[in-house]
Amino acid sequence: MAVPALQEQIHAFLAHLRYERNLSARTLDTYGRQLAGISAHLTIERWSELTSDHIRMCLNQARRKQLSPGTIALQLSALRTFCQYLLQQGELTSNPAVGLQGPKRGRPLPKQLHVDEVSHLLDFEPGDDILAIRDRTMMELTYSCGLRLAELTGLNLSDLSADKRQLRVTGKGSKQRQLPVGRQARDWLERWLKVRGQLAPPDERAIFISKQHRRITSRQIASRMDLWARRQGMMQPVHPHKLRHSFATHILESSGDLRGVQELLGHANLSTTQVYTHLDFQHLARTYDQAHPRAKKNKNS
Repeated sequence: MAVPALQEQIHAFLAHLRYERNLSARTLDTYGRQLAGISAHLTIERWSELTSDHIRMCLNQARRKQLSPGTIALQLSALRTFCQYLLQQGELTSNPAVGLQGPKRGRPLPKQLHVDEVSHLLDFEPGDDILAIRDRTMMELTYSCGLRLAELTGLNLSDLSADKRQLRVTGKGSKQRQLPVGRQARDWLERWLKVRGQLAPPDERAIFISKQHRRITSRQIASRMDLWARRQGMMQPVHPHKLRHSFATHILESSGDLRGVQELLGHANLSTTQVYTHLDFQHLARTYDQAHPRAKKNKNS
């Protein structure tokens, strides 16, 4: 249990946040709970005695209690702000929480569509609807090449090879890469380019044009993909990044070539691409469970 002197300073800090910084009651409650949890494990009587070793001890205790990395990071953030306040009040001569690192949070896995979900999304016939032809082409090309949204938006006619089999893409840091274009994406590009002139002015360089007769924007692309996901009865929202993630996952599942996927995605570092190995492992684990005779559950167990 924390000694009264520690609690008094916490209360003064919360009052400062409330009246001087006008923070919400919810934020104050979060600060109060995190600081109370930390102070309960301290062996000091005044905050002026606090050192970085005391804080490390608290963090280790939180880990032993198996608190989530997010909770521990929140505690450390609250304590760092509180120590800055104590420094301003003259209670501390330096901030002992500065420089301390909380546990690394697990990087969230990208959400992807299964192959049959992608097929369902793209299973519509636009007819003579020029916007629907454009939308189908954008989705086919995004999935075929694993394009970022900004890369799709920035495509120009000059980026496409004469036979439509290669696409020059300008990625992050203005780095360019050449990508192969799949057969279905090529077929839809041919179909779109035949009607593109109905929307595009003669001097417009962009491949994809909005109904305002200029280069389509990222927001418009995201909105149209979401529209088609709902029209197709998809059970989850669809956005360009999800198609890019799906492309990467499906290529890795089929080839196992992480370096190749890195080059296709335009990642500068392999570590960025390695997140897809976790998704690939999930796929392999499911396949193993379904196929391996020793992995199947015993019905009598």
